[in-house]
Amino acid sequence: MKLIKWTTALLLAVCVTIPMTVLADEKLNVENFTERTYGFEEIDKQLVANSRLFKFDSGLTFHYPDAIRGIYVTGHSAGGARFESLVSLLDTTDLNAMVIDIKDDYGNITYVPDKDSELSSLEIGKPYIKDPIKMLKELEQKEIYPIGRIVVFKDSVLAEKRHDLTFMDGDKVWKNGRGESFVNPFMKEVWDHNVNIAIEAAKMGFQEIQFDYVRFPEGFEKRHDALKYVFEDYEESELDPVQRRVEAITDFVEYAREKLKPYGVKVSVDIFGYAATLTEAPGIGQNFSRISENVDVISSMIYPSHWTSYFGINKPDLEPYRLVSEYAKIENEVLGALENPPISRPWIQDFSAPWLGAGNYLKYGKTEVDAQIKGLKDNGINEYLLWNAGNRYTPGVTYK
Repeated sequence: MKLIKWTTALLLAVCVTIPMTVLADEKLNVENFTERTYGFEEIDKQLVANSRLFKFDSGLTFHYPDAIRGIYVTGHSAGGARFESLVSLLDTTDLNAMVIDIKDDYGNITYVPDKDSELSSLEIGKPYIKDPIKMLKELEQKEIYPIGRIVVFKDSVLAEKRHDLTFMDGDKVWKNGRGESFVNPFMKEVWDHNVNIAIEAAKMGFQEIQFDYVRFPEGFEKRHDALKYVFEDYEESELDPVQRRVEAITDFVEYAREKLKPYGVKVSVDIFGYAATLTEAPGIGQNFSRISENVDVISSMIYPSHWTSYFGINKPDLEPYRLVSEYAKIENEVLGALENPPISRPWIQDFSAPWLGAGNYLKYGKTEVDAQIKGLKDNGINEYLLWNAGNRYTPGVTYK
């Protein structure tokens, strides 16, 4: 028995010794694994998001309606007592979508981001919408299509926080006649600020991101040489000032759409109605055709009250059907020339404009809203959005 044990021990020793000896003789380098540590590098979230294998699922399910017929909803309304009355309006009519402020006209996010959100450190969240996920779940239950509105380059909050991202008038942040400031569309950091907000909205469950104020300030061509700001990648551009602005605005739209693709949302842009009638709006950098080529939906703001004597109509606010119809003809022609035109979904007027003066405006109600919808439909445009800044919409309208 002892002989067997010793024999076994000898064989084991030989088996262990021979390989080690061979390795030593061949002078191969053997890593000392006793000192090796293992860990995981942080995954590049954008790399994963851009992968064709990645598809984000918010857990909410919405279906695109036969045609979007929507209303504008502020953050205050979405998070306040008025929300239920607006839900009831959509629940009892042929309206079926809400455009809800996610980043408002001042630059505030209309909810407070979670502490682990990349947006939290910015401290621009306001508690207007206490629980955006709860709100979206209610919209899901009611089959109301949610669109998140993000005001992009008009951003007084960011301009005051970061003077390097805005237009400076001497040593002060430049403001327009209404006391509003803009951030610089030439700057990539400004692009990413807005795209990050859009991505978080998409993750929540918004089905579409609508970018508004995708432009330079009105009349920028009159002050572009006097204000201080940077051009970044556009510094060495050989384009003239007008085309350089057009390039920056178009590039932002294309960039935002590409970044949002992994999240499965549509991208829409609000644009001045008159932009469709021009090659481009020289001061603000909006080229209707080029923006349209880079979005899923184009939403021209065609409120009759906001036009001068276009289309041979001296007092456009008095003729809502004619104004909208004449506009639609031109837009159809412009979009028809594109290889892949977006959905047309104009903003129409559900408010009155007494500032135009007596004899120049109508008190808008059912007749005037119906007329605008008919003006679109008669020209093959079936989608639209109603604008009323106070979110008070005319009852009894024939929406469909």
